[in-house]
Amino acid sequence: MKKAFPSPFTFLKLTLIGIAAGVILIIPLKILYILTGNTAYLLLFNFDYVPVLNQLTPVWLFGYIFHFSTCICSFIGLYYILKYLNKQLSLFYYIAVYTVGGGALFFLTCVSVKPLAENKFTAWLYWTFAHGIFGFAVGLSEEVYKSNIIRKFGLVIHFENRK
Repeated sequence: MKKAFPSPFTFLKLTLIGIAAGVILIIPLKILYILTGNTAYLLLFNFDYVPVLNQLTPVWLFGYIFHFSTCICSFIGLYYILKYLNKQLSLFYYIAVYTVGGGALFFLTCVSVKPLAENKFTAWLYWTFAHGIFGFAVGLSEEVYKSNIIRKFGLVIHFENRK
């Protein structure tokens, strides 16, 4: 019989992947923000459109908590949906879902109190591309973890036989 909940080890692994991919999502948008001034980066930490949460202070701290919580929860949720469909090792689905989903979520800026970038189309392109990178990061991390690539190159201890 299948367990209803993941093992603590699996949950920790998925959480760490979500955090690492959340950092990877920040990097290209931060670089583009520094180079171009495009404020799509700031949306990662914006929660002013969420009732109750928008009252939390300090805003910078809860912005980071909001960002990483979203990264972790969305990855764990998608992982188990894909696992149910037996597609959790397919890089394509992670990239597709996060690229399309991220592109769609960009339009939450319409209900945001803070004004966004002057060039919304460019900001949307940056945002969507960065979410594709996020999908690549979570998909690749899971694919590499489950594959024999790690074992072949002896990069880390393989935890395949853990219970």
